[in-house]
Amino acid sequence: MRTGAEILIDQLILNGADTAFGVPGESYLAVLDAIHGRRERFRFVACRQEGGAAFMAEAWGKLTGRPGIAFATRGPGATNAAIGVHTAMQDSTPMILFIGQVGSGDSDREAFQEIDYRRFFSPVAKWAAQIDRADRVPEFVQRAYAVAMAGRPGPVVLALPEDMLTAEADVADGRRIEPAGAGPRPADMARLKAMLAAARRPLAILGGPGWTQSAADGVRAFLERWSLPAATSFRAKDRLDNAHPLYAGDLGIGADPKLVARVAESDLLLVVGARLDEMTTGGYERIAVPLAAQGLVHVYPDPDELNRVTRADLALCSDVAAFAAALAELSPDAPPVWAGEAQAARAAYEAFVRPVAPPGAVNPSAIFAWLRERLPQDAILTNGAGNYAGWLHRFHLHRRLGTQLAPQSGAMGYGFPAAIAAKLNAPERIVVANAGDGCFLMNGQEMATAVQYGAAVVVLVWDNGSYGTIRMHQERHYPGRVSGTDLRNPDFAALARSYGAAGFTVTATAEFAPAFEAALAAGGPALIHIVTDVEAITPATTISALRAAAR
Repeated sequence: MRTGAEILIDQLILNGADTAFGVPGESYLAVLDAIHGRRERFRFVACRQEGGAAFMAEAWGKLTGRPGIAFATRGPGATNAAIGVHTAMQDSTPMILFIGQVGSGDSDREAFQEIDYRRFFSPVAKWAAQIDRADRVPEFVQRAYAVAMAGRPGPVVLALPEDMLTAEADVADGRRIEPAGAGPRPADMARLKAMLAAARRPLAILGGPGWTQSAADGVRAFLERWSLPAATSFRAKDRLDNAHPLYAGDLGIGADPKLVARVAESDLLLVVGARLDEMTTGGYERIAVPLAAQGLVHVYPDPDELNRVTRADLALCSDVAAFAAALAELSPDAPPVWAGEAQAARAAYEAFVRPVAPPGAVNPSAIFAWLRERLPQDAILTNGAGNYAGWLHRFHLHRRLGTQLAPQSGAMGYGFPAAIAAKLNAPERIVVANAGDGCFLMNGQEMATAVQYGAAVVVLVWDNGSYGTIRMHQERHYPGRVSGTDLRNPDFAALARSYGAAGFTVTATAEFAPAFEAALAAGGPALIHIVTDVEAITPATTISALRAAAR
């Protein structure tokens, strides 16, 4: 006989999980005890806020391809964790959030901290349910894994009544769940070949979930055989080596205008794995709704996503791995006519990522240009939301799959917790978190978590004393009327040191390299406080220019 809590942890271990993130709560004490009894095989990472814990679980899911696991207590804990669930949904990341729930005998009374989690999470989760019987735990966990990984991956939320967790049951374990795959039909691949052969200005767009190294290698080999230029979708730069001669840039915020023009001028778009969401399509303008101006081939693992916003000329329900395998049989019958287009696209990208000269003593573009030479190719860079991320996305080159962790949901506070999860998952790799001043302070308390668990991340806090993205929009719409966007910040380096981490301050570009080397040598978590000029609001413009243009 085992308790419901013991059965639960055994099912997670069976499915390959060895780490969960959370904030402890009295509603799932039995789970914490079950983990204690299995501490050689399963660890609980105690975080400082449930939002940070959920972000860590989401990042874990991105890195591993299997659901990241988070635990939260009822009510306030669950609502705090909701931001991570929303991010997992928007980013198509497998994740399971377990929530302690009031005892069954008190349900539907609005007991202390009680929430109907099915109703609360249903808009932002693939499945939300409650396990009422200990003998059904294997069934629910199996289904949770299957749902989280099937089709378009995403989050699952399971509520755990206190009495269910302590009840005993004699029940067999379930089985390890592997994701069900989908693949293209031979006729689909034959049609794709014909469409490519007829094209004159084709462009591939790569992104979305489910990429493995073998899939990335297969797609790259296909691009090379066809001399096909490729862009990446919003915050998916690591799907193709950014130094590859066929890489043409990313279609996120602040995309190269020449790349945007190339999308508009193309006669065939091959979209592999990416949703045609608002950010990638530039507000649904780069690829028109409901009919694209270009020929459109859309490869995606979920039939509900295909043709949902923009109708595809060829919609292939396939995961990236199966599609990449099918591409091995697809070779041109004659040399493609667009080789010159690929060269032009690459030349435009290389020009776009050359450092610029913004106002102020700190040049973020020069710093990221230095980092792309200094860091090993497997270094992981993370970020949350804010204009600082535009410098990272433009000037850093991702060389390998699994080196970018960034929220498509646009969630502030993501980068630092994600970096902690990445370092705990791969302690041998360099992990660099990027955060704006406003972004960092949303989950800066997780520095205590990083110190406690020895997650030796390097955190770059880009401090311009402003909610910069909002200030930018403010200047566009209400020039000179600054309201609510100025920030009075702490000494971030001193704050880091107060947690037991190393802290450094950079006020000029030349100071960054020695500070970064010192941060790496610190042997534990380290933070570099980089003081920037708010005037340098993006790589492409300044506050003064925005204000002048709006008047």
